[in-house]
Amino acid sequence: MTTASLADALPAFFMPEPERIPCPAPTPAIPEGAVDESSDEESVRLMLRVREGDEKAFERLVDIHQGAVVGTVYRMLNSLDDAHDIAQQVFIRVWRSAPRYEVTAKFTTWLYTITRNLVFNETRRRSRRKEVSIEQENEDDPPRHFVDLSVAGADENLVKAEFHEALDKAIAALPEKQRLAVILRGKQDLPYEEICVILKMSLPALKSLLFRARNELRKHLGQHLGEAVE
Repeated sequence: MTTASLADALPAFFMPEPERIPCPAPTPAIPEGAVDESSDEESVRLMLRVREGDEKAFERLVDIHQGAVVGTVYRMLNSLDDAHDIAQQVFIRVWRSAPRYEVTAKFTTWLYTITRNLVFNETRRRSRRKEVSIEQENEDDPPRHFVDLSVAGADENLVKAEFHEALDKAIAALPEKQRLAVILRGKQDLPYEEICVILKMSLPALKSLLFRARNELRKHLGQHLGEAVE
């Protein structure tokens, strides 16, 4: 997504491209007595103001949700550039859809449904062009962390680093629906009912999907760690 195309689609305040980081920035502490602006009720309130053309409300929505959207897309695609580009496309759609917005579900459900559509489009485009290998390392990938084995506790840190790297690879190897379900449940901590709406699945179907995904993750991690897998 180029700066010029964004300028045509969004208010000027959205133009500064966010710092490219591999995971969402920590949520700042909320002063005592302040409204928790990460709550869905606040997001809906802001979105209703956006529907009336309030650019400041849109700016606040982007501030609140951009990190989570970028983090979700990054875990789906394993590319920082693509994660930021698709996150920008998500918010372009939020802005353009604002005049038609109706409160029929949680705001996060609506937001992640938009994210799902764009991410699945991208994964299918990649699959068709065979551009992606889960073993491939890209310049976009976060730098690997090398552990100084001379430091006390280094062995334990190495094991943890290897485990998390193996977990990321195992998640990346899952089919797209399983992958997104695992990310929304495990990383974004969304309730089952909300994920059902996002993925257009019944609750039993979602639980079955997650059960299969967790079995696959267990197999991958067991092989990586040298553990016997039944």
